[in-house]
Amino acid sequence: MTLIARLRIILNDVDPQPMRQIEVPLKIRLDRLHEVVQAAMGWTDTHLYEFRAGGAGWGVPDPDGFHDGPIPAKKATLQKVIEDTGARTIQYVYDFGDDWDHSIRIERVSEATPGVNYPRLLKASGACPPEDVGGAPGYEEFLKALADPEHEQHDDMVRWSGRPFDPEDARIDRIVERFDQLAKKSAPRPAKPKAPKRAR
Repeated sequence: MTLIARLRIILNDVDPQPMRQIEVPLKIRLDRLHEVVQAAMGWTDTHLYEFRAGGAGWGVPDPDGFHDGPIPAKKATLQKVIEDTGARTIQYVYDFGDDWDHSIRIERVSEATPGVNYPRLLKASGACPPEDVGGAPGYEEFLKALADPEHEQHDDMVRWSGRPFDPEDARIDRIVERFDQLAKKSAPRPAKPKAPKRAR
């Protein structure tokens, strides 16, 4: 029996506030959950990240071993974190420069629906801020400049963003597309057929 966790992810300190409601296998490794959160929110996975719960952190350890960094995310599962910490909400921080702080609330755990691929998107609202916009304060300034053609940085921000930007548009089609790619990537590979034995 495969168990599924329903998660509500919100990006804190941002208005309009992006929200995603998704389902993932309860036994998903945290490095894979990181990929799912990136796809759900619309980030591009170009910065470091860390999950935090119960006074512990999971992420990408320092490759040189100079710092006491987070526990490797690939060595922990969502289920283990919930069991070990008792947490019903996990903090996910992405890009320690811009410091994007997400709250991931575990809404419920239930059996997988037969024939459904996971991760699965249930609801989405609000756009993901552009990468490297300068965190929540920079994003607020970015939106002000975009909304006002008279703003001294309006033209620069339009050019910098590279596409029309709607803070209310969650780009659901893009999330579903990225989730489909992740589902294919994590699907169990079919066993290779054994070569027939040769008659002696």
